[in-house]
Amino acid sequence: MKRTFEELVAEAEAAPMEGWDFSWLDGRATEERPSWGYQRLLGERLAAATAALDVQTGGGEVLAGAGGLPPLMAATESWPPNVATATRLLHPLGAVVVHDEDEPPLPFGDAAFDLVVSRHPVTVWWAEVARVLRPGGTYLSQQVGPASVFELVEYFLGPQPPEVRRARHPEDARRDAEAAGLEVVDLRVETLRTEFLDVGAVVWFLRKVIWMVPGFTVEAHRDRLRELHERIGREGPFVARTARFLIEARKP
Repeated sequence: MKRTFEELVAEAEAAPMEGWDFSWLDGRATEERPSWGYQRLLGERLAAATAALDVQTGGGEVLAGAGGLPPLMAATESWPPNVATATRLLHPLGAVVVHDEDEPPLPFGDAAFDLVVSRHPVTVWWAEVARVLRPGGTYLSQQVGPASVFELVEYFLGPQPPEVRRARHPEDARRDAEAAGLEVVDLRVETLRTEFLDVGAVVWFLRKVIWMVPGFTVEAHRDRLRELHERIGREGPFVARTARFLIEARKP
């Protein structure tokens, strides 16, 4: 029996938000993964490092799943519930988790790390990345590209201006990395398919990724959510495109 709009929305509103684990969406949404395999690349880089930093680690899930950690491993995170989750997950693996507000400066000395990594950072402070890297050190990051999942964003907010749609462009990341004195050695871009199978998945996703539809609440968007529920019932999954890019840079 099909579940009602009210049931799906209530379940999504009651679901936990801690960490950066999206497993709640299993069976409710699908997302293609980039071909380069960030976690595999992360594991390879960590295996060769002696001191590494994971910036904006979320709940630490990606770092914990990458394999063995180097002798010195630190991670930063700004959201207190995620700090607690990451600490529980990463401390047994030998990593220290530092609460940091994601504003410069990073709470580490110059040339402290030979590897800095970050998956889906909200902001990259390139000068700080360059400062904490040792000469010859590497920055590896998978990032969200321009207009990612904007089919969903614009469903609720309407058409966005060109400058908003272009934000987070990979060529801007290249420019900013080079301006900070880093040499970009790899830059790859992919556009991937995402499907939301029910309206509960949409509610949970927008509660989790709060910058997609700022200030999102079910009450404020109930009519559009109900329309979306009915649309999925008629037409099948709501399809959006995610933009991802991989950037790797070296400090000379």
